[in-house]
Amino acid sequence: MAERRDIDFSYSLTDRVVRLGLGELADFSGAKYDGDYTLSLEQAQRRKHDYVAEQIGIAPGRRVLDLGCGWGGLLNYIRNKGARGLGVTLSSAQEASCRRHGLDVRLHDARQVTLDTFGSFDAVASLGAFEHFCSPEEHEAGRQDEVYSGIFERVATVLPDKGRFYLQTMVFGRNMIPPETVTRDAPKDSDAWWLAIMAAAFPGSWLPFGQEQVIRCAEPHFRLISSESGRLDYIETIRQWDKRIGTWNPRMAALKLRLLPRWLSSPDFRFAYTSGGSSNRVCFERELMDHYRLVLEKV
Repeated sequence: MAERRDIDFSYSLTDRVVRLGLGELADFSGAKYDGDYTLSLEQAQRRKHDYVAEQIGIAPGRRVLDLGCGWGGLLNYIRNKGARGLGVTLSSAQEASCRRHGLDVRLHDARQVTLDTFGSFDAVASLGAFEHFCSPEEHEAGRQDEVYSGIFERVATVLPDKGRFYLQTMVFGRNMIPPETVTRDAPKDSDAWWLAIMAAAFPGSWLPFGQEQVIRCAEPHFRLISSESGRLDYIETIRQWDKRIGTWNPRMAALKLRLLPRWLSSPDFRFAYTSGGSSNRVCFERELMDHYRLVLEKV
C-alpha cells in the first residue's frame, strides 16, 4: 500500500490549493453525470452521493464507514442525511481539514480496519482510495490478489449479513501497455510517458487490472450487485477540476508560489506536474485506465 509519506505527497502538499479551488469539503473523486454534461460539478457530485446512499442505505441512525475519506465530501453528505459517518485517511492535511469541519476522521490505514478497531457498521463506502491499497512492489512480488482479498476480508468483518460495500475505483483499461515499458524517458506524449507522470503524482500506488480482478478478489466475502463504468464522467470531472484549480486569482497564485521550493528541490514533484495537464484525464481518454462504480453485498 502507498505509505503515509506517499499519500501526503499526493494530497497533503496540494491541500490548500485543492480546498481553495474545489471547496473546503472537496469531493476529490469522479462525479456522476450519466452523460448529462449540462450539470454543474456540484450537481454531479450530489447525484453520485444520492446514488451511493440509495445503493448502500445511508439513512438516519445508520453508521457508515468511509475508507479513504479525502476532504470529507461523502462524510458531510452522510451527516446531512442524519446518519453517523466515520472516515479514515493517511493524509494528515485531509484529517485536519475534516476535523475542522466537525467530521469524525481518523489517521489510520484503511487496509487495517477491522471490527476490533472501530466496531461494526451498517454500510461501507470507498471512493477513489482503492487505487492506493496495492503498491508497485506488492504487484511485482505477485501479491496483488492477496492484498485485495485481505482488504475485502477485513471489510466483511465490520458489516452484517447482506451489508453493502460501495467501491469506486480506477483500474487499468483495455489499452493498458506492458507495465515494464512505462518510463520517464519515454517519448513525450506517448502512453508510457503519461503513465509515468501518473505514477510520479501517486507514488506507492498501483491499479487493479480491470474490474474483473476486483470482483474476483471480493469473493467469497461479497457478491456483485451492480457495476458501471464512470470513465467518461471522470473525464468531465477532471475538466471541471482543472478549470477551477487553474483559474488565476491572487490567493491561488500565492498558494501555488508556496510550492515553488518543492518544485525546485524535488525531481519527483517537478516531473509529476511537468505536463501542465492531468495525466489521469489523458489516461482515461486513451483508455489506458477505466473507472468503475461497484456495489457489493456481503454473503
